[in-house]
Amino acid sequence: MTVQINTDNNVEGHARLKLYIQDEVATALARFEDKVTRLEVHLGDENSDKSGVNDKRCLIEARPVNSQPLAVTHHAETTEKAFHGALDKIKKVLGTTFDKMKTH
Repeated sequence: MTVQINTDNNVEGHARLKLYIQDEVATALARFEDKVTRLEVHLGDENSDKSGVNDKRCLIEARPVNSQPLAVTHHAETTEKAFHGALDKIKKVLGTTFDKMKTH
């Protein structure tokens, strides 16, 4: 599974952040590694320099083998919380999707 990380102009996408995200994704989604070809993580700050409640956004798009892409979004007060919220959501969505495929 390839992990691609994208940030907007308001989020610093330094090497340490990217390595952290790749490690977290590999750990959390290890059971789906052979079922997902690519995972894209998009991090952003929706109101840039201004402060706000839950203005950090993380969108995760998963591309399962021979299936349509799946996407989830999570908003939080920090980039890290937004990422972990979206990671939890995509894990649930992938689990549900692949469980349904097994039963059919």
